[in-house]
Amino acid sequence: MNQVLSPWLILAALLLSSCCYAAGQSPGSEELRRSAIALEEQGRTGEAEAAWQSVLKAMPQSAEAFAHLGFLAAKRQDFAHAIDLYKKALVLSPEMPGLKLNLGLSYFKSGDLKDAAETIRPLVQAAPQSSPERQRLSVLMGMAYYGQNRFADSIPYLKEAVSNDLQSLELRLILVQSCMGAKDFNCVRDVYKQIVDLNPDSAEADMVAGEVLDEMKNDPEAIHQFQAAIAANPKEPNAHFSLGYVLWKLKRYDEARGQFEAELENVPDHYEAQVYLADTEIQLQKPDHALPLLEDAVQKIPAMELGHLDLGLLYNAAGRKKEALRELSTAAKIEPGDAAVHWRLARIYRSLGDEKAASAELNQTKHMVEEADNSVFRQLHPVQK
Repeated sequence: MNQVLSPWLILAALLLSSCCYAAGQSPGSEELRRSAIALEEQGRTGEAEAAWQSVLKAMPQSAEAFAHLGFLAAKRQDFAHAIDLYKKALVLSPEMPGLKLNLGLSYFKSGDLKDAAETIRPLVQAAPQSSPERQRLSVLMGMAYYGQNRFADSIPYLKEAVSNDLQSLELRLILVQSCMGAKDFNCVRDVYKQIVDLNPDSAEADMVAGEVLDEMKNDPEAIHQFQAAIAANPKEPNAHFSLGYVLWKLKRYDEARGQFEAELENVPDHYEAQVYLADTEIQLQKPDHALPLLEDAVQKIPAMELGHLDLGLLYNAAGRKKEALRELSTAAKIEPGDAAVHWRLARIYRSLGDEKAASAELNQTKHMVEEADNSVFRQLHPVQK
């Protein structure tokens, strides 16, 4: 169960866009160069690009022209082209001011977070401590790692960023998500306290606390925190789903159904909530309510095992054996270690008269169960050396 945040919105508020024109005089064609700069400053982007192309034609080794053309390409969101141009400029003038930052930003905005991090990391190390430049670069690095799910790597950069921005609730919410992703609960506790200090009625803070408690299997306290989040903001994304999920785990299906329905009212395309609502309807003996929910959801989130498993069970109960086989086979591909799915596949194969396939699934189920039992036995009775 993951809380959905929108970290990229934070960058729009915290980061300056690529702002530094590449410096560096080039011999000859000075009039062309000045004309290109003037057009760029006037916001006449198309004419400026044509002018810089003229500069480049006159001076094919002009790093400055490549850099400006990269900047203009990035400005119109053509980041792939911008990256190519910035790299050409970098070959010609590795120390051009602002060039590596602009390249890193274009990698970042294109979604290439790995190359963004590799480009920006040396810039962070070179920037003076506590400088505005270091602050922006720390945010970029932290977000680049966060976007790759490299949570432990993101933490030191985000910690540095929040230490220089004492009022940033948004950054702290991203930091606390990284702490949770890294299972660093001391970090979670410290940042949670900062969030509460900034906003005692923060629904986001209650969500964080609820997720930590859920992770720690403290269901009663997790329920309390999710209820507090809903009280603070009934429209908080994932609040109803998170509460419903804990209630579903506890088999409190009537209560869980109401929460999943509330989440879908807030976020109609929350297909994970839709799948859990469908499973809840099955548990409450209402398969007719569940079937259309599942058939829609598995088209939207095809990688969710529970949706295919439940749909396979409903098809099987309705005598639609081949469709049941298709859905359960899909569930087995998504979660190959789920013994229950293989056991159900064996039963369907047997009902279809395919004893060879049924035996193969039963043997796989038996092997999985034995492995699980052996694992527990080994933990309780370690081999003496």
